[in-house]
Amino acid sequence: MNILLTGATGTLGSRVLFSLIEQRFDTIERIYLPVRKRATISPENRIKNVITSEYAPEFIKNNLAEILNKISVIDANELLNPASFLGSKNHIDYFIHSAGFVNLSTDPNAKQEIFKENLQFTKDIFYAFYKHITKFVYISTAFAAGNIGGLIKNDYSILKGENYRNHYEASKHASEKFLIEAGKEKNIPIQILRPSVLGGNITESPNYFISKYMVFYLFAKFFNNNSSDDAVRITTTATTGLNIIPTDYAAQVIAKVIATDIEQLNIVHSKETNMMKGIAKILEAVEYTNFSFTEDLINASTGFTSKLEAFYYETIGVHLHPYMTSKPHEWDTTLLESILPIPEYNLEDYLSETVTFARGKKFRNQKW
Repeated sequence: MNILLTGATGTLGSRVLFSLIEQRFDTIERIYLPVRKRATISPENRIKNVITSEYAPEFIKNNLAEILNKISVIDANELLNPASFLGSKNHIDYFIHSAGFVNLSTDPNAKQEIFKENLQFTKDIFYAFYKHITKFVYISTAFAAGNIGGLIKNDYSILKGENYRNHYEASKHASEKFLIEAGKEKNIPIQILRPSVLGGNITESPNYFISKYMVFYLFAKFFNNNSSDDAVRITTTATTGLNIIPTDYAAQVIAKVIATDIEQLNIVHSKETNMMKGIAKILEAVEYTNFSFTEDLINASTGFTSKLEAFYYETIGVHLHPYMTSKPHEWDTTLLESILPIPEYNLEDYLSETVTFARGKKFRNQKW
């Protein structure tokens, strides 16, 4: 079996790499990993840093030499020229596209770049590789449905997509639609997998580890790093939920489901944390107490009660507000749990522990 995985140094991609190796070690002949050079770190050394990390699973640590022998690191600049590293005979069984440009901006000026990095890049790699692959697996986002509310099922192809919260959601849904049509045209099976917000490990060691702190972690980091005790009113609603899926669980599902005929799958928690309770747990973990909740819109026009409140709404609050005021919804996880049951744990305690872990690490991302 030959696999190509993009985004292998990313939050989810690195964990998918681990899970693929753990679950399919005996059948994997070659894993191709396209990676960009970073400053003075070569693509090869970036992958070596991932594989030899102290946070890698024990199976990886115990089989390091054999694993490295199965990996071919590709300079990302060569990705769109598959013949340069595949040759004329090698074929890819699973092309897993996990790389993505996560930008929650609603600024009209950001739309072009976000669509270029997500939609256009997906088009480029599909057309470059369709003759060389058996199956194309696309890692999208559960939020590509937009702010629709109600029961959300796995098939997003029937959704009109009229209420996206940002350009990122729109670009991911557009990529899904393109792949479904292009797959039919070129007779390539397409599988679309959609994790929700990623949180720290729940079963793998160390518990609560995640390689990059984003979304609710950035919310926690904002209040952890501020030196002010100014009051902040946080806009949310009593019915909005927070859906977080542990990264290790999401990666295990992806590594397992690629060999099935499932075409679309949301990798989400069956239950949501009430947004108000979740925020309270996060702020308790970073010892910030001078907050209150409101359903009122807060911006420069309505006025701010403190400098910290103004700073919040002018920075991270701009991106998080659409999620913190989303319509109430629930997810159909019947198919997901038939593949791999969601671990049972207290959602609010998990949120506290994963933020506490991040705080202990000073919210520092892994420099992979």
